[in-house]
Amino acid sequence: MATRLDHVGVNVRDLDAQTTWYKAAFGLQTVFEFRLEGPGLSGVVLEHPYGWRIELLARTGSAPGLRAPDPLTAALTEGYGHFAVTTPELEPVHAALLAHGAGEALAPGPSPEPGVRMAWVTDPEGNLIELIERLERRSTE
Repeated sequence: MATRLDHVGVNVRDLDAQTTWYKAAFGLQTVFEFRLEGPGLSGVVLEHPYGWRIELLARTGSAPGLRAPDPLTAALTEGYGHFAVTTPELEPVHAALLAHGAGEALAPGPSPEPGVRMAWVTDPEGNLIELIERLERRSTE
């Protein structure tokens, strides 16, 4: 079966602020925006130059859900916990995200996966984001 991940959806409280943050922090561009008047749902799909997408959704009357401060705490609750992006250089991307207002969840360090380093940050609303550097790929690029 030929499939690939299309996008990750993140429910947010402040769609405008989160859209601005994700665009600035990750260099994303708006693909399209929409509003469904009946349910009071607004959204925007953002895309990275490498093709990965994130869909930010905001609905009138929403309430905060899981806001785990780190990946181990997030694993205590079943369901969605985070999304991850890869980078060839972990430290500069981690530092740039912190400079853009990301929260520190886990400083750069080794991953349980061999040959991988990772760091964790939160967006301004507390959603967890994993940053992954695959060392074996970096050495061959």
